[in-house]
Amino acid sequence: MPRLSILDRYILREYLLGAVAAIVVLLVIFTGSTFADIANKVATGRLPGGVMFTVLGLNLVNTLQALLPMGVFLGVLLALGRMYRDSEMHVLSASGFGPRGLLKPTAIFAIGSAIVVALVALWLGPLAARASSAEVEQANRSVIAAGLEAGRFTSLTGRGGILFANTVSPDGTKLGKLFVASERVGKDGITSISVITANRGDLFHEGQEDNRFIALHEGHRYDLRLGQDNWRLMQFQRNDIALSQPSDDSGDNDPEGLRTTTSLIGDHDPAARAELQWRIAIPFGPLVLAMLALPMSRQGPRTSPVGRILIAVLAYLIIVNMMQLGRSFIASGKLPAPVGLWWVLLPVFAGAAWAFARQYATRKPRDAAGAGA
Repeated sequence: MPRLSILDRYILREYLLGAVAAIVVLLVIFTGSTFADIANKVATGRLPGGVMFTVLGLNLVNTLQALLPMGVFLGVLLALGRMYRDSEMHVLSASGFGPRGLLKPTAIFAIGSAIVVALVALWLGPLAARASSAEVEQANRSVIAAGLEAGRFTSLTGRGGILFANTVSPDGTKLGKLFVASERVGKDGITSISVITANRGDLFHEGQEDNRFIALHEGHRYDLRLGQDNWRLMQFQRNDIALSQPSDDSGDNDPEGLRTTTSLIGDHDPAARAELQWRIAIPFGPLVLAMLALPMSRQGPRTSPVGRILIAVLAYLIIVNMMQLGRSFIASGKLPAPVGLWWVLLPVFAGAAWAFARQYATRKPRDAAGAGA
């Protein structure tokens, strides 16, 4: 490996600092939006509250494959933009450090970032998605994860009502001395209240969607209609009540997104091919975006960086949306899998390289006669 010069190390350090700052800001933004989404699922009963923070952390690991390329893009843009605004690039150019000197540190930084992104996209991201799905599936088999605690009144999110259990087994499947109350309004506008008491209860799952139920044993049920004199009392040996439906979108992952990369290789299903092409293309994102940042970073000493950042974010969103569109085309069979997503990445890389070369190309002096005319 060729030895890095002082300028190369300086530029690499600026790239790294800019990328870390950008990734931290993006991570804070993504954490807020992801937490709001997960909290909404917990509130509506689609996700057990006991695994909320675990799922949040695993989802953030999976989003690194989108955060890291954008962080590299903004890191290079911010670092070079600051050097241009502080006239460092002009000083370096006057010292014989031409624009092509940026290619070496930029390539090293982009390749190192691509290796990290490849690790996340091909292995760590799917692993985190599978762990999140398994965590939610395991938690859905316990009323403890649903928020039910011994000696505490708990709202049955998603179906209405209140449940109280005097005792709960360590695994969350056995309950003792239960009290359940629910309220509903009939078509006639009269409110009905149902109260159930039972000596014990068991959590079980049933149906294709693996819905959760509690089987109440040896109890009584009281049905009362407010404002009416009639009420009903029933004694039962077993009475089943439904809890909130378990989550079917723990990480908003499609089934192919949970599979390992090796299992996708050789699978001729269009959805599996689309997922594989996506994972292959993601690691090349830092290379393409770093090349795109070179011509975009050139600016005057008193130019505000805000405009460049907004343009960079817009360019990133366009590229990602085009890749998502290509992914959907492959999944639906409209685009051959061997074409992959290269039809998006290669033109962007070639266009950025052409713009960078043209930006610093030596301009021929205009003809004197033509200038006078």
